[in-house]
Amino acid sequence: MSDLHQNFIAGEWITGAGVTRNINPSNTNDVVGEYAQADSAQAATAIAAAKAAATGWARSTPQERYDVLKKISDEILARKEELGRLLAREEGKTLPEGIGEVTRAAQIFAFFSGEALRLRGDKLASVRPGVEVEITREAIGVVGLSRRGIFPSRSPPGKLHRHFATAMR
Repeated sequence: MSDLHQNFIAGEWITGAGVTRNINPSNTNDVVGEYAQADSAQAATAIAAAKAAATGWARSTPQERYDVLKKISDEILARKEELGRLLAREEGKTLPEGIGEVTRAAQIFAFFSGEALRLRGDKLASVRPGVEVEITREAIGVVGLSRRGIFPSRSPPGKLHRHFATAMR
């Protein structure tokens, strides 16, 4: 039997209200892991903690955001064999597919770490004389994501990395 993987909420590892078993679809006798399942109160606590942390992240510099995203990329690449093996078990994929998917997730984080350094905006012509229209990207709040599918390690980074990179004041 595997160890229970807890939820990380507000800076602490928390046991959930329930437990979900992750079974290898290619070998149903293989329990990949047991994972804490949060209840609505724990979800509310996690959302409140994310909201509290969002202000600091929005005030972070492009260099700080680059450093965080690049560190995530580097860690994933350093552990690509381990994570690829785990992903292959979890999803019933071949080992090369698992490692390839993990590698791609790391590449996505690396790409968007660079995007964090390129602050962009647009300046548009206005129909009114003497008025300029300027568009910038700003952090607007907390996002929740629950995703399972064909590329589970790549999809969340594929949706969230650009928002982490562009969170500006």
